[in-house]
Amino acid sequence: MKKNIFVIGLDDFNLRMIQSVKNAENYNIYGLLDIHQLIDSGKYRLVDMLDLAENELKKFDGTIDAIVGYTDFPVSVIVPILCERFNVPGPSLESVIKCEHKYWSRLEQKKIIPEHIPGFNQFNPFDDNPLEQIHFDYPFWVKPIKSTGSQLGFRINNKKDFNRAIKILRENIGLFKPFDQLLDMVELPPEVADVNSSHCVAEQIISGHQCTLEGYVFNGNVHTYGIIDSIREPNRTTFARYQYPSKLPRNVQDNMSKISEKIMHQVGFDNSPFNLEFFWNKKEDKIWFLEINTRIPQSHSDLFKKVDGVSNHQIMIDVALGQDPWFPKRQGKFPVAGKFFLREYTDKLITDIPSKTDLKLLSLKIPGTLVDIQGKAGMKLSEIPEQDSYSYATAFIYLGAKTQKELLEKFKQCRELLRFQYRDLNVPSISTEKAFEKFPDAEPDVAIQVTTSPMEFPKEKEMLPNQSGAQEIVKP
Repeated sequence: MKKNIFVIGLDDFNLRMIQSVKNAENYNIYGLLDIHQLIDSGKYRLVDMLDLAENELKKFDGTIDAIVGYTDFPVSVIVPILCERFNVPGPSLESVIKCEHKYWSRLEQKKIIPEHIPGFNQFNPFDDNPLEQIHFDYPFWVKPIKSTGSQLGFRINNKKDFNRAIKILRENIGLFKPFDQLLDMVELPPEVADVNSSHCVAEQIISGHQCTLEGYVFNGNVHTYGIIDSIREPNRTTFARYQYPSKLPRNVQDNMSKISEKIMHQVGFDNSPFNLEFFWNKKEDKIWFLEINTRIPQSHSDLFKKVDGVSNHQIMIDVALGQDPWFPKRQGKFPVAGKFFLREYTDKLITDIPSKTDLKLLSLKIPGTLVDIQGKAGMKLSEIPEQDSYSYATAFIYLGAKTQKELLEKFKQCRELLRFQYRDLNVPSISTEKAFEKFPDAEPDVAIQVTTSPMEFPKEKEMLPNQSGAQEIVKP
C-alpha cells in the first residue's frame, strides 16, 4: 500500500524533487495549505492556518503517514504541531522554538558550546534608550529574535547606524508577531518568558568562511550528510552563490559535525532534518556557530541532486516516515554544483523577463541548468518576497560542472544570456557602494529561503508602454 505524505506549501519545483527520490513510486504526495497564504507572513492568524490544515487532514479518507515542510516560518512550526496531533514522526514544538527563538537558542548554546558563540544579549527596540541595554562595543549585529531570510538584520558600526536600524525595526518588526502565538503553546524559562517577537538580539561580530551543515536526527542519533559553502559578494553582505561540496579542510568539517551533535541533543531535537550555519576563521582556526534552521534548505536541493544523485528531500521523506535515511555520496552527474544569484541593488519596475523559449535555449546550451525567475513583468523589485535588506534577487541559477573554474564560466554565460528589462522608478539612482553606505549593513548570516514557486513565464515577449528608460542590466 502506498504511503500518504502531506507537504505544507507544496510547489512544482519541490514536487519534482520529491518525485525523484528513491521509492517515490510508493508514495502519494499531497499539498497542504496554499503556498501564497504562507508567503504573506504577518498577514494571517497562525491558529486559523492550523485549523484549516487540521480540518483538511481530518477529511482525508486514508492513512496519514507523514507531514513535512521545507520552508521557514510559519511552515517550520506548523509541521511539529500537526505531527503531534496526527501521531506521525516529527520534532517537538518546544525543540523547534528553542532553535528558532534566537535569544532562547543562544542561551541553550551557551550551556553546551560557549567557546563557539559570540557575546550576546536581548533588548527591546521600543525602549526609550535601547542602546543602554547592549553591553559590548561597536561593531555588532542586531536582529529580531525571530525573522526569516536575513530580514531586519543590521551591522552596527556606530550610534548613527544604531539609531537608523532602530527606526526601521520599530516600523517593521510587527511582521513576525504571529510567532508570539507559539510562545503561548510551550513552557518558557523565566529568562525567556518576556522576550517576544518585538524584541531583538545584539551579538558581537563573528567572521570567516561561511558554510551550512546539513544533517538530521533519527531516533536520537545526529548525522551530517553534507556541508555547503556560502560565498558572498565583495560587499560582504549579500550572497553570490552556494557551492557544494564544501572546500573546507576535512578536520574543520568533522569538528562542525561534532558541534552539531552537541547542539541538537541540547535542544532535544529529534526525528527531523536540520541545517546549521557556521563560520570558520582560518587565521585563528576558530569555528563560530551562528544559528539553527529546523528543515532542509530547498536552496541546496538541486546541488545535492547534481553531485550526490538525489536531493535532500530524500532525508526529509525518509525521516518523516520513520525510516533510517538512505543517502548516496558522489553518484550525481557533476563533481561540483552551485546556486547563483542575479541581483539588482536599486528598486526598479520589471518590464520584461526571460521567456520560456529563452530558458529552453539556455538549458540546451548549458545542460543541467535550472533557472528560477523571482519576479514578473509589472512588479517592482521590492515586491518580490523574502529579499535581504539591500539587494533584490531577480533569478536563481542552478549549475553543475567538472570544476569550480568551469562552474564560474557557466554562470558568466548565463548572466550574458538572461536578459531582464527595467524602468527606473522616480527615485535617484545611486551606485552599489553608495547604497551600502546609506544604511547599516544587512546581516549576511543565513541562506535565503524564498517560499514562492517558480513564476509563470510569458510565452511571447510583449512590448510594454513607456520603455524609453528600460535597462538591460544583469548583475550577480
